Amino acid sequence: MKKVRLEIVGLSYSQTQSGAYALVLGETTGSRRLPIIIGGFEAQAIAIELEKMSPSRPLTHDLFKTFSQTFDITISEVLIYNLVEGIFYAKLLCNDGTKEVEIDARTSDAIAIAVRFKCPISTYEFILKSAGIVLDDEPTTVNEESEQVAELSETPVSLGSDDYKEKSTEELKNLLQTALDEEQYELASKIRDEINQRKKS
Repeated sequence: MKKVRLEIVGLSYSQTQSGAYALVLGETTGSRRLPIIIGGFEAQAIAIELEKMSPSRPLTHDLFKTFSQTFDITISEVLIYNLVEGIFYAKLLCNDGTKEVEIDARTSDAIAIAVRFKCPISTYEFILKSAGIVLDDEPTTVNEESEQVAELSETPVSLGSDDYKEKSTEELKNLLQTALDEEQYELASKIRDEINQRKKS
């Protein structure tokens, strides 16, 4: 299966789940974005590493890195390999110099580890096709400056949790574009799912 390289382009508070965060990954050679909902601890772990902050005591992911390096184990790649009922599945590709082993991991933990090992993050084309959001207005390449923690607008698109079901498809497309313009990727993914569902029925 064809792999697609990803990088972190945003991390923000979730608009729909209290205490959760929206991690946005983008393909390095395209304009598609992959929003993933993660917990607060993992979001903090990713943000701390991206902003080059040094916690007073090592976090769990820092401990994992130190443990691995002590025993000459490297992480060569993080692969988001499946998507089932809205849940992403990931694995670490580990190498000790003689053999490569795949270890199953939560996607949020895997990415927190990836930023520490500075290893590539990849997914399969079928996952981007089913869960990705296309940004037509952005350039086709993502530069290094995009690897920052970006906060979403404090003002969400005016759309309740069930309101989109009462909207016409044309209205949904306009709301989708508004959500993308305001970088509200989690909301955009919900609107996209409703539009895709209507196409099937």
